[in-house]
Amino acid sequence: MSIQWFSKKETEQIATIYDSNITLNKVASDYFKTAFSVMLGFDETSQHILIKPLDKDATRLGHIPEDQRNPISVWQSSARIANKAFISRLTSLTGLQFKKSKAHKFAAEWDDSKKVLRINLQEERS
Repeated sequence: MSIQWFSKKETEQIATIYDSNITLNKVASDYFKTAFSVMLGFDETSQHILIKPLDKDATRLGHIPEDQRNPISVWQSSARIANKAFISRLTSLTGLQFKKSKAHKFAAEWDDSKKVLRINLQEERS
C-alpha cells in the first residue's frame, strides 16, 4: 500500500479578483506582511497585474505619488486591495467581467528580482 499524506497548507499563490478588490490567498499575502501600501500596475502585453509592496519609509519619503499608493489590508489568512477604478480599467483592457457574484481566480507568482507579485490573467483557476 502506498499512502500519500496531504497537508492543509496551501502551496499555490492565488489572486481572486472581484468588481471592487483583489484578494490574495495566504501564500500570496505572505509577501505583504510588512507592506504599508501597494502600487498596482498592468502589463497589457503579457496580461499580468503587478502588485508592488511599499513599506512605511517608501510611503513617507514621498517619492511615489499619493494617487499611485493603494491601501492593503493584511490578515492572518489573506490580504485585500480595494480599488474599483483599477478593476474597471482592467475590464476595459482585457474584456474580463469582474462582478461581486462572479469572481475570477488567477495564478500568481512572486518575482524576487523585481519584488512584485505577478498575477497572470492567462492562468485562470476554478
